[in-house]
Amino acid sequence: MSKFIQSIQNIFKIEELRDRILFTLGILVVVRIGAHITLPGVDVVALKMSIANSDSNTLFGLFDLFVGGAFSNAAIFALGIMPYITSSIIFQLAGVVIPEIQKIQKEGEDGRKKITQYTRILTVFIALLQGWGIAVKLSYQQAGAGLPVVPDAGTMFFISTMILLSGGTIFMMWLGEQITERGIGNGISLIIMIGIIAQLPAALMNEWNLIWAGSRLWPVELVVIALLLGIIASIVLMTQGARRIPVQYAKRQIGKKVFGGTTQYIPLRINTAGVMPIIFAQSLMFIPNTIASFFPESSFFLTVSRLFDFQSYFYAAVFFTMIVFFTYFYTAIIFNPKDIADNMKKQGGFIPGIRPGNHTSEYIETVLTRITLPGSLFLGLVAIIPTFVSNFFNVNPLFASFFGGTSLLIIVGVALDTLQQIESHLLMRHYDGFMKSGKIRGRAGSVGGF
Repeated sequence: MSKFIQSIQNIFKIEELRDRILFTLGILVVVRIGAHITLPGVDVVALKMSIANSDSNTLFGLFDLFVGGAFSNAAIFALGIMPYITSSIIFQLAGVVIPEIQKIQKEGEDGRKKITQYTRILTVFIALLQGWGIAVKLSYQQAGAGLPVVPDAGTMFFISTMILLSGGTIFMMWLGEQITERGIGNGISLIIMIGIIAQLPAALMNEWNLIWAGSRLWPVELVVIALLLGIIASIVLMTQGARRIPVQYAKRQIGKKVFGGTTQYIPLRINTAGVMPIIFAQSLMFIPNTIASFFPESSFFLTVSRLFDFQSYFYAAVFFTMIVFFTYFYTAIIFNPKDIADNMKKQGGFIPGIRPGNHTSEYIETVLTRITLPGSLFLGLVAIIPTFVSNFFNVNPLFASFFGGTSLLIIVGVALDTLQQIESHLLMRHYDGFMKSGKIRGRAGSVGGF
């Protein structure tokens, strides 16, 4: 503990690092303030009385999770940074199937700048479309007594809502870039993480109220907390776990200088796909309930809603299967063994005992396929743990969501990478870091490469 306190003190001894952390905290405060500024034309009282919170098991609930409750608040930051992430994923997938985009991606720094510019342009169009969708939803939303959330849902309301929501997304995108450049890095990921963590105090308060009212025993709560700590430890272990493949580089003499002759490693992560398989699977799993929410009186859709309920074991089984599938799918998209093998061959590198070229590509693909299996099974288990925690310990679904799934994976992944950024600043200036070894391996782009 004393070493941890000393490391915290060292952070504030380094002026640049202190300024970066304070700047990041200031930006995150602005993000949270924007999540509570309601859109013009929305009746705040009627909004609170409405059934918006019943969307927790639909796509709207997933969206609200990533924007820190701004969606249910009908705030100017209701879209959050999600249109930008959607745009980035579109270009990432398009690079696999569209040769022109793939060619731009391989142009180095110039290609990266072009893709970034195209991503921003597409973000604006997606934000405008989603802003229109939110305006439609708010115009039809009513409080329990039939009081409309938007008293005057005319043309001006739709136009102003689309402009404000799109502007909010662009502003948050800029804030994320400022954190990356002038803060402690990974601005987009930090904005998403702070939105998720913002809902933790309400979940903890609900648990405390249950204990105070006698509905929950202290021993049960201690078991629940111990389980949460164990899950976090296992996620850290799997997030950092990797299979290192040795690569030997032949010696080359250019003039009087000798290059190569060293051994490096290709780190193949157990969880190469990150959190994206859960996001993909969860988005699809919420579609049935989202559709059912539009037909509340249909017996068929009521049955569908029960099957795909968060606490349903059918939901858990289908969710687990889809995550395993999407883990292999997304890993195949973002990691190309053939490109790795070709680059190694050009640089004079080879894996000991494996011939360069196709044999190297096949070997890397075989290893990746094998280590992806435990990674996919682990992701599936982490995703369905909240369902079992909610059923066995009678934990509120909001608090149970922090026991696994998208929430915990994003929090742990971003926290590890942020800690690595701070660690590197400390070690660069010869201060002790948080770890004895000083080698915390961060995840570049904690949220799907952003």
